[in-house]
Amino acid sequence: ARRWPRPARAERNLVGSGGGAAGLVAAYVAAAAQARVTLIAEGPMGGDCLNFGCVPSKALIAAARAADAARGAPALGIEGAARVHWPTVMAHVRGAIAAIAPNDSEARYRGLGVEVIRGRARLLSPHEVAVETGPEAGRRITTRAVVLATGAAPVVPPIPGIEGVGALTSETLWAWLSGLPAPPRRLLILGGGAMGCELAQALARLGAGVVLVEPGRILAREEEEAAALVAQALAADGVEIIAGRVARFEGREAVLESGARVGFEAVLLATGRRARLTGLGLEALGVPTEKPLETDAWLETLLPGVYAAGDLVGPVQLTNAAGYQGWVAAANALAAPLWRFRAAAPMPQAVFTAPEIARIGPTRAELAARGLTPEVTRYPLAELDRAIAEGARAGWVEILTDPRGRILGASVVGARASEILAPIALAMRQGLGLGKLLATPQIYPSWPEAAKNAAGRWRQARVSPRALALAARYFAWRRG
Repeated sequence: ARRWPRPARAERNLVGSGGGAAGLVAAYVAAAAQARVTLIAEGPMGGDCLNFGCVPSKALIAAARAADAARGAPALGIEGAARVHWPTVMAHVRGAIAAIAPNDSEARYRGLGVEVIRGRARLLSPHEVAVETGPEAGRRITTRAVVLATGAAPVVPPIPGIEGVGALTSETLWAWLSGLPAPPRRLLILGGGAMGCELAQALARLGAGVVLVEPGRILAREEEEAAALVAQALAADGVEIIAGRVARFEGREAVLESGARVGFEAVLLATGRRARLTGLGLEALGVPTEKPLETDAWLETLLPGVYAAGDLVGPVQLTNAAGYQGWVAAANALAAPLWRFRAAAPMPQAVFTAPEIARIGPTRAELAARGLTPEVTRYPLAELDRAIAEGARAGWVEILTDPRGRILGASVVGARASEILAPIALAMRQGLGLGKLLATPQIYPSWPEAAKNAAGRWRQARVSPRALALAARYFAWRRG
């Protein structure tokens, strides 16, 4: 293996590259530990989540939820009609970004003791980083460790004619929407993952015409039954879902492989994201960049002292995963060789459609692929008092366990699935079985109570008939 000389002295304990969740958390951890840290960020502070992903999309979903509620709930005795003022909707989206931005700003991190440099970083060696662009271009920084956290970029599929369409991505969608006087008349979305489904439903609820094209089933990574329920909800909200693949674009029409033609005002690509690995100097140092960056269990790359976190690494591209990995990478970079932390936490995730899907750990299909047959406990939300009171009975809690009740995975479908999953995720992370979850009181009536009730359903199924018979005889004896 190639070796690089370690400098006798270094200017920094840690240099981070990337201003998204992973890079910001890594810099924060280093600064809080009183290490000397430099953060080099080329894109906007806050990364994709703040500027193009989680924050604007959830702000849009909030507006869509309000519009849906304003149309009324006949079963609850409420009738109404929503009027959508599109410029105000988009002002709300921009306002949400602006309100959160100070948390991720250069000013805040400089106040924490982080040196923030605007520009692109390139590795000259595992112990030296060059600033290639920006006001400090040409500067070289020696460091004991590096954390790479440059995120991912939208994938543009090689469809003939796509160059002339002006296809939108998550990075250009919001500016385009802000420039419209009203919701888009006909938006064609390619891709039925979380991003495609969330935006399709939200825009349709706000009055847009939306066509969603997906070659397979939508939300293919989720449990099939859960994805089917969301598909029904999208269709009910006016989203036209087409199972197929675009063969080519001709003018303002997409020609599918089936020969069908779909007209559109604009095209949004929700076809995945690829790790930003080029331009970091990795190729010159012998690190392959054709796939997500390879790391060990401690997030160290093939280069000693160089760690990676977030979308560069995967296996999921989530803000909470990036933040967690940023913490692990920074802690290991600073603490090595005294101690190390494994990046092994189960990662909760959610699709914020209506109904929501929240999940942690593998699905039943993924466990089956490993040769495992879990015990399945299901609790329908139709039996939850809070769901009954709110008229939101659709959905369920499903927990996968081993014979001892250890949680292997869980999925929740319903109005507040992401909240219901929280106690299950905590139990799974701390190695607590369903017995401990059952023994933990929850607020009544609340949505997280569904997790406790699911644990009760699991316990109930394991009560021995013989033990019940003995108990009946004992209490009969006690009565004399």
